[in-house]
Amino acid sequence: MTAATGQPGEASLPAAETLLAALDADGYVRVPGLLHAAQCAELADMFEMPAAFRSHVHMARHNFGRGEYKYFAEPLPPLVARLRATCYPPLAAVANHWQERLGLTSRYPARLADYLARCHAAGQRRPTPLLLRYGAGDYNCLHQDRYGEEVFPLQLTVLLSAPGRDFNGGEFVLTEQRPRMQSRVAVVPLSQGDAVVFAVSARPAAGRRGYYRLNTRHGVSRLHGGERYALGIILHDAQ
Repeated sequence: MTAATGQPGEASLPAAETLLAALDADGYVRVPGLLHAAQCAELADMFEMPAAFRSHVHMARHNFGRGEYKYFAEPLPPLVARLRATCYPPLAAVANHWQERLGLTSRYPARLADYLARCHAAGQRRPTPLLLRYGAGDYNCLHQDRYGEEVFPLQLTVLLSAPGRDFNGGEFVLTEQRPRMQSRVAVVPLSQGDAVVFAVSARPAAGRRGYYRLNTRHGVSRLHGGERYALGIILHDAQ
């Protein structure tokens, strides 16, 4: 289910009910064609524009894996800012369902601007959308994108390169750590422009005694060749 977001050629996330059902069933939601090829190329080309970014991280220096990523600076590029703002409302609705399931009283506001005001009040003022680049042999270790006490529970990644043409290998990987059981692993098949929505660090799962927290991590498997770009959209800001 996609719909226009006010810009030609752009799509939106499914409705909150659809997102919630897929997350319950699989732990993630694949969104085909969230960006079209020209938008993917536009974003990937920005990696060589230093003025667009506030920080540049080489993963190997921090034992995060191999590859590199850059956090966008304010103001965010219009496409990134628009995508972040339009994806937030249905994800906030899902997040509030999760809060209710876990018996938590706090709720997320309907608009991204209001949520970012909450982040800024908590001292988290640095934008977190990022652009990632992997070359042959690169990979991203399993991790969680938490940048302070204020954490929005969902995020998304958009693949900007075309598998089989631009790169080989480099699959998006999710793990779920289940209580008293072995972890479950999912490899999410993505094409250029597809997005995957997933939990930042945990999601509620139904158990015999109600809902419990299912801890999650995500990463990228080793690239066999080529070059892979991806856009990460994280909804909370960083300290």
